[in-house]
Amino acid sequence: MENTPQALLQTARARATAPDFTGTFTDAVQGAGPLSGLNVAVKDLFDVQGYVTRAGSIVRNNTSPAAKDAKTVARLRRAGAGLIGHANMTEFAYSGLGLNPHFGTPMTPLFKDRIAGGSTSGGASAVARGVADLALGTDTGGSARIPAAFCGLVGFKATALTIPRDGAVTLSHSLDSIGVLTREVALLRPVLNVLRDTALIKSAMPRAVIVPDNFGMDDLDPEVAEAFEAALRSLSAAGIHIRRLNLDIFDRYRALPVWQFSAVESRGHHGTYFDNAPDDLDPRVAARMARADGVTAIDYARTLAARETLIAEAKRLFNETPIVMPSVAIMPPKYDDLRDDVAFDRINLLALRNTSFANLIDGCSVSLPISNHPGAGLMITASAGQDEMLVTMAESLQGVL
Repeated sequence: MENTPQALLQTARARATAPDFTGTFTDAVQGAGPLSGLNVAVKDLFDVQGYVTRAGSIVRNNTSPAAKDAKTVARLRRAGAGLIGHANMTEFAYSGLGLNPHFGTPMTPLFKDRIAGGSTSGGASAVARGVADLALGTDTGGSARIPAAFCGLVGFKATALTIPRDGAVTLSHSLDSIGVLTREVALLRPVLNVLRDTALIKSAMPRAVIVPDNFGMDDLDPEVAEAFEAALRSLSAAGIHIRRLNLDIFDRYRALPVWQFSAVESRGHHGTYFDNAPDDLDPRVAARMARADGVTAIDYARTLAARETLIAEAKRLFNETPIVMPSVAIMPPKYDDLRDDVAFDRINLLALRNTSFANLIDGCSVSLPISNHPGAGLMITASAGQDEMLVTMAESLQGVL
């Protein structure tokens, strides 16, 4: 086959097989534009005209095909990107591990029998295997950054309001944001400039970063701890001052029932399926949706108010000095270790712990792979609207890490 963008797109579609994809596109023609020649795995919660958006769930099998593209999909298409297919995911994007009992569970190509991470699991696996150049995903609590770390990729969580979510199935309207995964840092800026409402403007490189002493550093796998310290040495050698601080904001964050956002809001968006077809749902997803029954209106109002206070505090603390942490506290788990529900819940919470802080403060965040430490990532998080700073840092640190 000839080595043209269209030929490469057809090859990618032919390689788009389960469990990484729930379906392939046959008519998403690649054209001219700034992303011409790049192939995209589209998370199965973005509408693509003419195709059913399943959101990783069989309860949506009979949903009518999308009448038009989601805004992000339309922007990628206009920029010349080739759309491969709908990438598999956790049902409704409701976990950080990427398991799916309906369509299969995508695995990381870095290790045998270990998961790709979620919820953007199929897109991450496809990019890591070279089937796609980038994955369009979402990030509600780490759904782009966790699989990026587990698959050795760059994963970016945008500030929520900078990229429209029109035409994407919602899990939590409070925490959902758009995510992008790619093998190359150099692709972040052109892809985000296509997806964003306004273009990125190159900013100055921060001179210092914050490492929180009282959050995100406990219960680390030894390989993760070693990778993180190696990354810090690289940052220091590059002239970046490492500030190790104990900050009260993390103690207040830990006290906040963050789980209420997805539990309550998923019931608002998907309650019909929960009420009418509970046996067709992933039991683990259904169990998390059921937790909304224990949340009163007053409880939820207090949680929302507490979040607004933390957003304002984070803006003050992290506007110019970002936080660095391990992207995920653990290495990619073995699939067989997740068969037990108790073990699954424990590992899922630990996987989401570090990443979900960025969603709670309405911030932006990027996970970068660390050389010679596959499966571990360095995460840089900043307050809302500092996407430009993080992209500049990612570009500057590519060779350093």
